[in-house]
This record gives sequence, C-alpha cells and structure tokens, in this order.
Amino acid sequence: MKAAVLFEAKTPLSIEEVSVSKPSPHEVLIRTAAVGVCRSDLHFVDGAYPHPMPTIPGHEAAGVVEAVGDEVSSVKVGDHVVTCLSVFCGHCEHCVTGHMSLCVDSSTKRPKTAPPRLSMGDQTVHQMLNLSAYAEQMLVHEHACVAIDRDMPLDRAALIGCAVTTGAGAVFNTTDVTPGETVCVVGCGGIGLAAVNAAKIAGAGKIIALDPVAEKRALAEKLGATHSIDALSETAADEVVEISRGGVHHAIEAVGRPQSAATAVKVLRRGGTATILGMMPLAEKVGLSAMDLLSGKKLQGGLMGSNRFPVDIPRLVDFYMRGLLDLDTIIADRMPLERINDAFDELRKGDTTRSVVVFG
Repeated sequence: MKAAVLFEAKTPLSIEEVSVSKPSPHEVLIRTAAVGVCRSDLHFVDGAYPHPMPTIPGHEAAGVVEAVGDEVSSVKVGDHVVTCLSVFCGHCEHCVTGHMSLCVDSSTKRPKTAPPRLSMGDQTVHQMLNLSAYAEQMLVHEHACVAIDRDMPLDRAALIGCAVTTGAGAVFNTTDVTPGETVCVVGCGGIGLAAVNAAKIAGAGKIIALDPVAEKRALAEKLGATHSIDALSETAADEVVEISRGGVHHAIEAVGRPQSAATAVKVLRRGGTATILGMMPLAEKVGLSAMDLLSGKKLQGGLMGSNRFPVDIPRLVDFYMRGLLDLDTIIADRMPLERINDAFDELRKGDTTRSVVVFG
C-alpha cells in the first residue's frame, strides 16, 4: 500500500510502498477513505514529542472494513467505520469504571514476538497512536474503530475521530456543561470549533471564542459563539470576564500553549473549571494560584474528550445527520496524500482549521 512515512523528525514525510500484515484475531483491516490533518501529528513530525522511527502518522480517520480477524465481533466486512486512537481493552480498571480513554493495556497491540503490523522489507514501520492513518490501509485492534451510518460522508466522519471527539467530548463528557452556563473556548482550530458547536448543542448561555485569526473567529460565530475576541488583545481576558459578568463557568483550552492555558484559568468565575485539551510542550506546567484555589477554581485535562467512543461516535454522527453538528464549516481543504507536507506547512502558519486527506 501507499503511505506517508516519517523517517526522521523535522524532515518531510515520504510517500512509500509499505506492507501491511493480515489481520490477527481481534484485528481489523480498513481501506482508508479520509484522514484529517491534526496539529497533534505535527508535534511528532516536528520532534516536540518523541516516537520510534520510521513511522506513519495520522490518527483522525474514516474508512471501510476490508477484512477482519477470527475473533472480531464488533464490525464486519463492508462496514463504514471511524477510528479512534484511544483504543481500549475492555477489562482493565480504567475501562470497567467507564474511563475507556485512559486505557493503556498492552493487549490491544501485537506481542513483540509477533510480526509487525506494518513493514518495509525487513524493517518494522512503527504504528503511531494505534492507527497510522496516512496510508491507503489501516490495520488496527477492533476496539480502535466503530461502525457508523453508511449515509455519513466519510470525509466529514474522519473529523469525528479526533477533533470532534476531543472538542465536543470536552463539553459533553469532561465538563458536563449545564444549559445556561457560560463557556469560553481558547483557540478556534478544529478542536476548538467543535467545542464551540457542542456548547451550542448543550444549551450553553454565552459562548465566547478567543483566537488571533479573524477568519477563525468568524467561523466560531457561525458555529454558535455568541461573542468572539482577538486572543492577542491585552484586554482579552478582561473582556471575557465582563461579557460573562464575573467570569465563565467553563474555559476550554484548545491550543496547547502555556499562555492560552493561563488565559483559560484567568477567565474563570469563582468555582469555574478550566479544561486543557491542547498538547503542551512536554517541559511545560500549568497550575492554579493560591487565590484560584481559595476561589474554588478547578483545573483538569481532557484526554480525547474523556470519550466512550463506541457510544459517542455514532451519536456525533447522528448529530451531523440531523443538522446539529456542522462539520462542513470546519473543513478548510481536501487534498491527496501526496500533498501531506503542504498540509503541515499550513498548520505551521496557524491560519487553517482542518485539512483532510482523501483517498480514491
């Protein structure tokens, strides 16, 4: 199969022929239809996060099941599926207590003594984030994908695999926004825009979007933001506090920078909660001051929107099919796999929302 391979951090991906193994028990072979280009991939490509090389990035995908292993029971050949990097085992403490996105059980991976899922000749190609989706095919554990309505367009469905699961999940699962509460979203890329849209669906009162790019602020307002503010303004946080009459109930950070995390904390009202979604540089820390703690403010992470994706993803698909979830607005560009490096260049500029690589 054709795939975009990263041989070394801080170098362009190379389109190569890669061999994919046959499905073992509990594995599913998927013909990739579409993959979103997420900033999380860029962190690995640019070397901010380490990963064994060579590897194939890509983790926000949708496709069609081509083959299944002997013991697969959750999907069948011909199913349209969305993949999710937070593969779960189903039997560890995290899974059985309802925190499936935190599962790290090694049983979802191939044993080290088994042949690799991906290879180039005698060389192993390391699977990234359980998926490696910048490829014509994906070989994944059955708990890394879920069947969806076949009427759902797969280029839009791909976004649900990460951006929407993370952004909307932060609203529906991690923060549990109550109708009428105020929400501030810091950063209006794919994840932030999904959070804005979800806050509208959840019945939030004021939804305030912060971003330095005017076009992104306009998109946020189209998706449900009641107010938008230039994140680079020296008075941005003060404006949020004024608009929300004392600060917001929930602040969602969707950028991955210490400054934006600090803003998320600053705009909270007493007892408010800041949820950090962005991938920060590994050496950075985010915290609360003594006065923040005395004010009852809370700070939390929200890995992959605290998802239960076998349930959440079909529901998000249903939201789209009913016209509640607007995925069309989030997509900025569609392109073939050969343009993957162009997509990363656009991400580095910071002006785009979501590019989608489409196959065939």
